[in-house]
Amino acid sequence: MSHANAELIQRFYRAFQNLDAETMAACYAEDVHFSDPAFTDLNGSEAGDMWRMLCARAEGFSLTFDQVQADEREGSARWVATYRFSATGRQVVNHIQAHFVFRDGLIVEHRDHFDLWRWTRQALGAKGLLLGWAPPVQAAIRRQAARGLAQFRASR
Repeated sequence: MSHANAELIQRFYRAFQNLDAETMAACYAEDVHFSDPAFTDLNGSEAGDMWRMLCARAEGFSLTFDQVQADEREGSARWVATYRFSATGRQVVNHIQAHFVFRDGLIVEHRDHFDLWRWTRQALGAKGLLLGWAPPVQAAIRRQAARGLAQFRASR
C-alpha cells in the first residue's frame, strides 16, 4: 500500500492531467511555497493561482508522471508536460523533477526543477537556442511569468 502522501501527489498530477486547477490547489496548505525556474518564489494563494492560469491557458496539453515516492515528510515525482507555448505557437516537451514537503496531509513546499535553457530552445526557437542560456534572457522570462500571473490574479 502506498503512503497517503504518495496518493496526494498522484491526486495532484491526475488533476493536472484533467486541467483541474481547483483540485490541484486543494492539495496545497494555505501557506504553501512553490518555486521553479520561471516562477521562483510563490507563496500561499499565488501558487494555486499559477496553476489556475496555466490550466486556463493550456493548448495542446498532455501530461505524464511517474516515479512517485513519499513518506511522512517528503516526496518526489517526475513529470512531463507537452503543450503549445501560446506566445510563439511552438511545441514544448518539458521534463520536470518535483520535490515536495508535507504537513498535515497537504503539500507545504513544492519545488520543480527543469532546464530553463532547454525550455527556451523549444518555446522560443532560434532566439532561445542562441540566448536562452544568458542570465538577462532568463531574468526576462521570469519577469514575464510574474507579469502574466499578476495580470491573471488582477482579473479574477
